[in-house]
Amino acid sequence: MECSYFGKCGSCTLYTMDYNAQCAHKQEVMRTLFAPLHVKEFDFFASPSEHYRGRSEFRIWKEGDTISYAMGAVDKKGAVCIDVCPKVEMKIYTLMPKLLKQIESSPLLREKLFAIEFLASSEHLLVTLIYHKPLHVEWDNEAKMLEQMFGIFVIGRSRGIKRVLTQDFVEDRFDIASKTYRYHIIEGGFSQPNRLMNQKMISWVLSHLENCEDLLELYCGYGNFTIPMAENFKKVLATEISKTSIASALQNCKLNDTHNITFLRMSAEELTSALKKEREYNRLKGINLDDYTFSHVFVDPPRSGMDEASLAFISQFENIIYISCNPETLKRDLEMLTCNYTIEHFALFDQFPNTEHLESGVILKRI
Repeated sequence: MECSYFGKCGSCTLYTMDYNAQCAHKQEVMRTLFAPLHVKEFDFFASPSEHYRGRSEFRIWKEGDTISYAMGAVDKKGAVCIDVCPKVEMKIYTLMPKLLKQIESSPLLREKLFAIEFLASSEHLLVTLIYHKPLHVEWDNEAKMLEQMFGIFVIGRSRGIKRVLTQDFVEDRFDIASKTYRYHIIEGGFSQPNRLMNQKMISWVLSHLENCEDLLELYCGYGNFTIPMAENFKKVLATEISKTSIASALQNCKLNDTHNITFLRMSAEELTSALKKEREYNRLKGINLDDYTFSHVFVDPPRSGMDEASLAFISQFENIIYISCNPETLKRDLEMLTCNYTIEHFALFDQFPNTEHLESGVILKRI
C-alpha cells in the first residue's frame, strides 16, 4: 500500500515493510509469544494490503470555512489532515473527497461537524455525520441531497439525537461453503471491519467442526458466526448484551431462514450463573437449559479477554472455539485452558495490514 501520510499519521505502524515482510514479522511475533504453550505453526490468512476496511471513522478538522478529515499524529500530538485513506474499501475511498467538498459547501452541514463514520457492505454505503449541535428538519433537507447525489444512506447524530433519513442499516452478502448468507447490520452496532477476512474466519471455523450436538455461543453480536455455524448443530443458544445486536441477530435469522437458534440478551457472567443454577432470570422464562446437550462452546470476547469465572465455566465443554482480537489476553486465557485442553487448530487472520494488530482463532479439545 502507498500512502502520502506514512510517518505522519499514527494509524499505520508497519509502513516501512512491504506486505510480505509484515506477514512474516507478525507470524514470528506470534511464534515467540505462544512458544511457552508449544504452539509452533499457524494457519495464516493474508488480506489485501489496501482497500480492506468496510467500517471506518474520521475526525473532522476545521480551519475557517475549510474542513478536512483528520487522524491522530504518529507522535500522538495533534492531528494529521488527510484527503483520503487507502485502507478503506474503494467505494468509501472514492466517496471521501467528493462528500467532504459537498458538505463544505453547505454552512448547515458543515457547522459543528465533529466526525464522519462510514459503513460499507456488498449492497450499500451508509454515512453517519456526528455533530456538536442539535439537528432539526432543516438539517434533514440538506442531508437528503447527499443521499440523492451519491446514492448513499445518511444518518445524523448528536448528543441524544439520531436522525434517520432513509434507513439506519446496511445489508451484506457473504458466500461461504457454497452458500450465500445475508446480514442486516445496524449502524452503531459492532461489525467486523475487514469483510473479506471475516468470511475467511467463518470458513475456517466451519471447516473444523465435527461431532456436533448443540452449540453455546457467548458474545454473539448480530449472528456473524452464529448463523453459518447453526447448520452444523441441532440447536444453538447464543448470548449478547447489546439490544441493537440482538435485534440484528433476530432479523438475520429471518433473512437466512434459520430456525434452530435462541438468542438471549445476557452477559457471559449471567448465563454462567444461570447454567450453574445459582440464579433464575426472567429473560430465561420459557427456555429449559436442560434441553441442551452442548458439544461446543464458541467465544469471541472483547479485547480484555475472558474473566476467570467464565473461563472456568467454558472448561466443562468438550470443544472450545475461541476467536480473539488481542493476542496478549488470548495467551493469558490459553495458559489456563491448556491445563485441561489441547490446541487442535490455531489460525491467524491479518484483519489490519500495515498495523501490529492480528486476529486469532483457536480450537481446543478437552483432554
